[in-house]
Amino acid sequence: MIRRFEPQGTGKKGIAIAGQRGQPVRAAAPGRVVYSGSGLVGYGKLIIVKHDDSYLSAYGHNEKILVNEGATVSAGQRIALLGDTGTDRPMLHFEIRRDGKPVDPLRYMPRR
Repeated sequence: MIRRFEPQGTGKKGIAIAGQRGQPVRAAAPGRVVYSGSGLVGYGKLIIVKHDDSYLSAYGHNEKILVNEGATVSAGQRIALLGDTGTDRPMLHFEIRRDGKPVDPLRYMPRR
């Protein structure tokens, strides 16, 4: 991990995960793609998946986006290839939002 979640005033609304360019990025949970593009400054090529009325997840800095807006995705489905768009090294920016507010993604990830 490159950067942990820092909710108080830092602007770091998610975590940054190191990886290799071209590595698959997978959906954290089933849902519908509500955004797929590069129009949000600071995120590079970004995908946002809405999981239900409360939760969404965001995946930024992708090299290539593999899903379109409106697509239904399943948990674990490849949705992008990891890249370095909008950043200085290959990484995945990963966010989870509950009712519009950023929450620590590590609280929702499986324990090993």
